[in-house]
Amino acid sequence: MHVVMFADQHVESLGGAQVSMRLQRRFLEKAGHTVTIVAPAMHGPRGRAVAPDAAYVDTPSIVITPDREYSFTWPGRRTDRWVDAALASRPPVDVVHIQGDFWGAFIGHRFASRHGLPVVHTMHNRVDVGIEATTPFPGLVLRVLGAWQRRALGVPDEAEPAGHDGWAFLRRFAGRSDAVTAPSSHFARRLEEHGVVPGRPTLLRTPEEARRALADGIAPAAAGVDVIWNGIDDDVLDAALAAAPPERAPGRPRFVWLGRMSPEKRLLPFLEAVAESGIDADVEVIGGGGQLRAAQRLVAKRAPTASVVFAGRLPYAETLRRIAAADAVVQTSIGFETQGMTVFEAASLGTPSVVSDRDIAEELQAGHWTVDGESVGALADALRAASADIAAGRSPLPHPTVRERFRQSSRTAAMVDVYRRVTR
Repeated sequence: MHVVMFADQHVESLGGAQVSMRLQRRFLEKAGHTVTIVAPAMHGPRGRAVAPDAAYVDTPSIVITPDREYSFTWPGRRTDRWVDAALASRPPVDVVHIQGDFWGAFIGHRFASRHGLPVVHTMHNRVDVGIEATTPFPGLVLRVLGAWQRRALGVPDEAEPAGHDGWAFLRRFAGRSDAVTAPSSHFARRLEEHGVVPGRPTLLRTPEEARRALADGIAPAAAGVDVIWNGIDDDVLDAALAAAPPERAPGRPRFVWLGRMSPEKRLLPFLEAVAESGIDADVEVIGGGGQLRAAQRLVAKRAPTASVVFAGRLPYAETLRRIAAADAVVQTSIGFETQGMTVFEAASLGTPSVVSDRDIAEELQAGHWTVDGESVGALADALRAASADIAAGRSPLPHPTVRERFRQSSRTAAMVDVYRRVTR
């Protein structure tokens, strides 16, 4: 098959969705498929460092962030013509896989509609939570986004889904998709509860076609959201497992927090909880972002009993090594994550987690300490309990199936099944 993916940002830029798409491409190609990725061209030092790659179709773009990391392509007829011309010399497209929430999604749905192609739309983000956490007037922003989306997709006013919230925004995409996928069961459940389900899951147009499809084992038109985790590179996982220490090194309990340092990730409440808990432990914070200086000031002011080290951004393989050597990974965001990759990486390496988001804890099934509430005090209690269990040698064990279910080879096989279903 020839799969054309559409994204909001170039896959060589920073971001979890971009990492996932690069990995999906690699394993689809290993399985014999052709992948083209359409996304805004990168600018700045990282953009200039990207090697030419035949799989990338870099649309004309403008910079939208001060560090020149991220860019934007306006969805419209000029871009439509540009994309059509860029793809004209490539093999015929079998399926469009949209992995964006904004302009990339608009451009991808417009392309699929023009060419009568089936669409798989992966929902990576809680749009409502993300906008509320990052903009001062989220309600207004969502209304503007909705109006822009309706215009870009050609949605008539009478077809407008009720409401102007993030779910209505996602429903418009789902209604134009043959399959909707989500990276976790809990996010899939939320999508289905809010009506974010494929509007044309089998491209069937008549009752007779529907009867024939059912006889052939094709999913009925009432299909829901397919759950397909974002995975980890099989080779990288095997290398990390081979390099992991055979047994725990002596010393104080070792906790790792990793991620983007922004309000929705709740780094500052975590550091407050470390100080309030009084745990005698080693705490390593991996990552970067806008709250780094505030985090460093907080630690200097509170002077916790635990040692807190800011490691900065690390290469992925080194990050996995630190996770494998830790006693626990700490997950602190609540309601924002659609999967929560860090705790799945930890579970794959045999490391348990302290989990603030109950949905993520449920997805993990085992191998975690659950935080009982959203307060700093509740997180401090969980850190004390985890520290005591670690010191006593009674840490919970991750579920034994996570490691194999998290491998990208198995995730790619699951996605190919979806592709085959919508292209019949």
